[in-house]
Amino acid sequence: MYLKLIVFLVINFAALAIGGIFTRKGVPSLWYESLNKAPWTPPGWVFGVAWTIIMICFAIYMAYALEKIEEKNSLLLLFGIQWVLNVLWNPIFFKFHLMLGGLVIITALTIVVGYILVKHHNTLQYKSLLIAPYFLWLLVATSLNAYTYFKN
Repeated sequence: MYLKLIVFLVINFAALAIGGIFTRKGVPSLWYESLNKAPWTPPGWVFGVAWTIIMICFAIYMAYALEKIEEKNSLLLLFGIQWVLNVLWNPIFFKFHLMLGGLVIITALTIVVGYILVKHHNTLQYKSLLIAPYFLWLLVATSLNAYTYFKN
């Protein structure tokens, strides 16, 4: 299980690193600074802390899930889909300034993570709490993206 945990940590933090390439330039950009943002938008530092905690918890969840769930290929496919959606959102939103495209992607990501949570809850029981922060954060992030789309 520890090897799986390390692999998922590397994969998850690779996604954050790729996303960071776009957010590092995008967040301080004139385009992003000039957007009407949601009043509940957290300070910038919260995003880094939240994503770090989320990805650690999600790596633990995935390592544990692969030990317990019989449908491993299905779980890994869903993991791959969420990884691609997670990475794709950053350039779509911050580089190409496609707020609707970002909203579609983050909505799909939220649905995929929510599906993983619900689908495997009976098998993983309280271990499902490890994916809950990811799902909850995506609900917030989706609302932030939606606000910027509808208010700009």
